[in-house]
Amino acid sequence: MSDAFTVLWTHDTCRALRKAGRVGERPPVAFSGVHSSLPAWTGARAGDEVYALHVNRREVFVVSQLRVIDMERRDCCGVAPATWEDPAYPGHGDWSMLGAGGCGAMAVHVDATPVRFDVALSGDLLARLAWRNRRGQTRGLKHLVEGRLESSVSLQGFYRLTPEAAGELAEVVGSSAP
Repeated sequence: MSDAFTVLWTHDTCRALRKAGRVGERPPVAFSGVHSSLPAWTGARAGDEVYALHVNRREVFVVSQLRVIDMERRDCCGVAPATWEDPAYPGHGDWSMLGAGGCGAMAVHVDATPVRFDVALSGDLLARLAWRNRRGQTRGLKHLVEGRLESSVSLQGFYRLTPEAAGELAEVVGSSAP
């Protein structure tokens, strides 16, 4: 059975996506890291869903739904760097803003929906979203006031959704397909 996760894409990441003209395109790759500069996609396996979220003006948006294909370096990644000055993933330069230059970055090949910034999550849905840890404990979204997010701190990282929350996010993404 596959799992579903959320990952927060920062303002810098989303600004870079817009500036590079990636809105409407499907990312073939995302990046995981071992350092706090990148979220570690710990626990994700092939077939798992990852919802890339963005917070803008206290609203939460689903930027893309990514299905993990694998977490291996492939030919499409380009030549591995020979020195620290070489790009880590020259084959994915168009998507480097997703973390290719992060400390210890690892490529995560994905099948993704197009990048977009118009799929807002309702306040009611935000109140129902829940994540579960490895011990089975669940938690909801913190800092939610009248359906709007006051602080994104509880979204920062890579977190496993409950099956119910994953189903609701899948429904939102499916019903908003362009």
